[in-house]
Amino acid sequence: MNHRVAFIVGMPSTLFTLMFAIPGVITETRAQLSTGKPPAESIPPHGYVITSKPVKGTDTPADYTLVLTRDEIYVPIIVRKPKGNGPFPAITMGWGEGREGMKKVENLAERVSQMQDRMIARGYVVVTVNYRNEIPYAYEQSKPPQNLPDSISGERRMLKSGPTLDHEDLIAIIRYLQTLPYVDKNAVGAMGVSHSGEMIMKASSEYTFGAGVCIEPANHEFLTVDTGPNAPRKGTEIQYNDIEVARKNANKTEGMERIRRINTPILIFGRETDHQQGIFKLTYEWMKEAGKDVQWVSFDHPTHGYVFIFDQPDGSYKPDEIQQKTFKIFMDYFDKHLKHAH
Repeated sequence: MNHRVAFIVGMPSTLFTLMFAIPGVITETRAQLSTGKPPAESIPPHGYVITSKPVKGTDTPADYTLVLTRDEIYVPIIVRKPKGNGPFPAITMGWGEGREGMKKVENLAERVSQMQDRMIARGYVVVTVNYRNEIPYAYEQSKPPQNLPDSISGERRMLKSGPTLDHEDLIAIIRYLQTLPYVDKNAVGAMGVSHSGEMIMKASSEYTFGAGVCIEPANHEFLTVDTGPNAPRKGTEIQYNDIEVARKNANKTEGMERIRRINTPILIFGRETDHQQGIFKLTYEWMKEAGKDVQWVSFDHPTHGYVFIFDQPDGSYKPDEIQQKTFKIFMDYFDKHLKHAH
């Protein structure tokens, strides 16, 4: 892909400079000397429950919580749990890109409240999540940031080798859930729609957890699929419904390198008419080729993210026939992978 260029422009004795190009942006990164004070130790994952109250439309208490991330800022989640002490399996639920902070979390939790009620009745902690905004193309250029020695201040500041990206917030959330006394730390799963599905793929290549359910995962960055000016489009929307078109425009070497690091079982839901269906299928095909524990299911449904069953405007719960099937499919999948200790 012609927009992905990286090169060393100099290496003085005191530092090195790395410049990399992404569309319209040139970034310069300087590294600390290795002779500085030892890197600061990362703070263990934790969260602050800021309030406990039922989500609108339900009577199950919910913990509105802020979770510490890798670069020591907090992201919002809402945790709902069954009655009792557990430990219970847990499932995170995310939709699309990160935005709007707690407002988005609360809105999503309200919209899927009755779907979550049924998951809670089945014995699961359910966790509605959010994360920081995406930085286009940054994932393709970056590696997980490391703590750096401090050779400037004489102290031990928390210095990072690179920016923290949105999927790393999901990892931080999963790690936090694994510390909760009522959560089975070996039984935390994640489900997400669109960009949130891609986040599960990215997170699972860096951190192993119980299981992932990726619903129409927009894996164009994960597979390094061209979304630049030469990508097929209708208006402003990329067109990768055809798997062969996606294959032609993907970087298999980079995609497979990420896939090979995955040890988390993954279930992928496609949607026949989605403009990225070819990317969804290609993800499954390459994971299968790499010998990963992956399953594929696809339906012809008019609604993006159809696996998430939203409450009706009048507050009722009326999943259509396909949604009834998908609920059974993914809950049976989580039962298989997360209830092994129960």
